[in-house]
Amino acid sequence: MSAAHTSLTGRLNTLVIDGSTEAGRAELRPRGELVHGCAKVLDETLTALPDGVSRVELDMSAVVFMDTAGLQFLEVLDSYSRRRRVPVSATGWTGQPRRILELAGLDTADPLRAAPRPAGPEPAPPAPSAVALERAEQLCLLREEVEQLRQAIASRPVIDQARGILMAAHSCTSEEAWTVLRTTSQLSNTKLRTIAEALTAGTGSDGPPPPEEVRTALRTAVRVCLN
Repeated sequence: MSAAHTSLTGRLNTLVIDGSTEAGRAELRPRGELVHGCAKVLDETLTALPDGVSRVELDMSAVVFMDTAGLQFLEVLDSYSRRRRVPVSATGWTGQPRRILELAGLDTADPLRAAPRPAGPEPAPPAPSAVALERAEQLCLLREEVEQLRQAIASRPVIDQARGILMAAHSCTSEEAWTVLRTTSQLSNTKLRTIAEALTAGTGSDGPPPPEEVRTALRTAVRVCLN
């Protein structure tokens, strides 16, 4: 059984789990990558094990890559062990998968090996792994970049209009007009789009003039940038 996906480089990656069973001991040998779909392949493999299996051992030495889906892979193993009440081990981690286990704060020799549990109520759920936190932070930054790009695209027409107004009023170049707008924004601590909207609205026959702080900053910017 195998799970396949296409990586960002366009290469087809697979996970294959070979195995054998002898005297109640099941030995599984995953090879490939622990990526999206790997938990399903493992679940199918475990379900297909014959009755009477009293121990499951996984040799992970042929696994060459692992992302956060590998943590789901381990969760399936742990769930199987608890549900069937059989010991399960996953050893032989090397390379990048071993590093992911380190980042997640798991035992790199056998991440399924747990410390003895004290008597009493169940402990609180574990904190998110370092890998999960890092990916969440990267996703947050990516969303911020997308939103900034979206706002920049929406703001472009009114900013271009404001640059045209400054070019006509002060006989300056497009680049000089852009510098004036940016300097006005900095001096007045006002968003560039807001500066551009105030400037274009003020050119209409019945449009309101820009706020006093914007007009003051604009005069200063013109004097500094164009003289």
